[in-house]
Order: sequence, then C-alpha cells, then structure tokens
Amino acid sequence: MNITKETAHRPFSIPSTPWKFYQEWNRAIFLHWPVPKTLLQPYIPSLVQLNTCDGTAWISFVAFSMEKMKFRYVPSFPPISNFDELNLRTYVRSNGKSGVYFLSIEASKKCACYIAKAISELPYTHAAMQRETGKFSSKNSEKATQFSVSFTKEKLIRNKTTLDLWLTERYALFQENSSGQLLQFDIHHVEWPLYAIKLTSLDFKFPKFEELLNTPPVHAHYSPGVQVIAWDKNTVHTTAPLEP
Repeated sequence: MNITKETAHRPFSIPSTPWKFYQEWNRAIFLHWPVPKTLLQPYIPSLVQLNTCDGTAWISFVAFSMEKMKFRYVPSFPPISNFDELNLRTYVRSNGKSGVYFLSIEASKKCACYIAKAISELPYTHAAMQRETGKFSSKNSEKATQFSVSFTKEKLIRNKTTLDLWLTERYALFQENSSGQLLQFDIHHVEWPLYAIKLTSLDFKFPKFEELLNTPPVHAHYSPGVQVIAWDKNTVHTTAPLEP
C-alpha cells in the first residue's frame, strides 16, 4: 500500500522532499483530558502556541507498540526496531502547522531509547512495560512514574466527531532539544481507524503533571494501528506571529 496516495484527510500537504524513516504504530490506546490553558502553558516552549479545540486545551496519554522502525531502504532489526512506547502529549501550533508536543516519552527497551534519542533528540527515557490483550502497564523507576490501564474494545467509530479527528489526526511533532532549539518532525499515515473503548481500570502516577491529571479521562480510543513515514527533523525558525 502506497500511503502517500491517501492525503485528503490531512490539514496540510506532505513535504516535497523524500521521507527518511518508516515505522508502524500498532495497538494504540488513546486517553484524553481537557485541561485549563493557564495550567498547561508553563509546560510548553515559547516558540509554540497551545492549539485548542473550541477554546479547550487537551493532553493525552498514548500507549502503543512501535514496530518495524527503520531508515528508508534499510531493513528493520526487531531487537531494536520493535518496542512498546508510552507518551504524554499536548497539542500545539507553530509556523502555521498544528501538531503535538511531548510532555513525556518512554520506551520499553534501553537500546531503543538510546538510539532514538541520539537520532531524533526526543527525550526518551526507559521504562519497564508489559502488555497483553486489553492491558498495558509501564513503570519508570528513574522518574518515579507508573501507568496501567485495562479496557474492552467496543464498536468501530464510523462517524468520527470533530474532536475525534482533532485529537488523533496529527502530522507534525514539535520538540525542544537540549540546546533550546525547537525541532519539527513531519509525518504521514492514513487516517487512524478508531474504536470506542470501555475502561475497566486505570491507575497512573506522573508527579510532574499531577495538577493536569487529577480527574478521569473524558475521551478514549483504541486503534489497531497505522503505517507511518517520517521526514528528518528540521529546526524551526519562527519569524511571523504564531497563529491561534
């Protein structure tokens, strides 16, 4: 399947330059919280602006299995390219593009963390993770964080709401590196197939973000996954006023 031929669902065009990386984001769990903009603002860099849906800011836990991650034209190596990931993200804009910003990003393999961090400059940390059908758990001893969820998958969402699409269809990532530069990563995939889920248990402890995560999530999705292509990182130089 040539996923570059499916672009009508995107809010902006794919880059004209060749993509560099391939990966699959499989068995994804999305949990979403609305949060006050004033509480969230201090956690994002000044070169991005919070992106809101009808005036509301959101943060989301996304847990999934990264598989077949590789450079273009190079075969994947499962001991490194396949791992579980848990990230906590929010939604931002910069230079006219909407995207996501990671508040936290953890992976289940130390070697994958090291390599991904070296290549992308994303702030990966290692956490012990386990998953099985309908369950996902993570524990990061270094940062004293933990997360566990169990759920049942319900019906395929055939008529997605504006909020469903706003929370999941994101084709850029913005992240501040250790030098204070803002990096941009463009990605592409087909539209996420989404299922409703019913949570049967949820427990988490992220001390740094406890003021943002003190209620149950109000929205949740599950997806079997998507194939993803990604472009190399670019440094963002914002010269025009940020867009709302």
